[in-house]
Amino acid sequence: MMSVSVVRYMRKKRLGIASSPNIYLLKQAAGTSKIYDLDALANDIEMAGSLSKEDILHVMKSFVRSIRNVLKEGNKVRVDGLGIFYITLTCPGVEVEKDCTIKNISRVNLRFKVASTLRLVNDSLATTRSAPNNVEFVLKTETAATGDNTGGTTPPDPTNPGGDEDDPNG
Repeated sequence: MMSVSVVRYMRKKRLGIASSPNIYLLKQAAGTSKIYDLDALANDIEMAGSLSKEDILHVMKSFVRSIRNVLKEGNKVRVDGLGIFYITLTCPGVEVEKDCTIKNISRVNLRFKVASTLRLVNDSLATTRSAPNNVEFVLKTETAATGDNTGGTTPPDPTNPGGDEDDPNG
């Protein structure tokens, strides 16, 4: 099983409040994840099955197109074993009913609710070792080069205080 490298970082407990105490959190180490596109997924599927990469790509592109069309109609899409895709909208509140129009919708959001069968589990806390949904985490520290994985601190990332990676989809 591959492991996910995580690092410690420090930030204020209450963001934006200078007197708030510092806390340490974990986040995935920068540069340790890749973005897989349909082509890369098709390669993986081709290796495991009997379909050609071209057939797989065609099916996957059709799948994405179909999901987009269903969502554009305001419906939800359940992908068994993965979860449910749905849309929400952002609209500021107004005091007068007649001022509440579709022009007030400032954003349409794509949301995803993960299926309970897909929920990932921290392998170090899981009751069943080596289950398919277990994720193994490894704390990457400055002393990791020596093989010691128990101590050290990583300075906070000033460009990413919340620990969230940028959204690859914009």
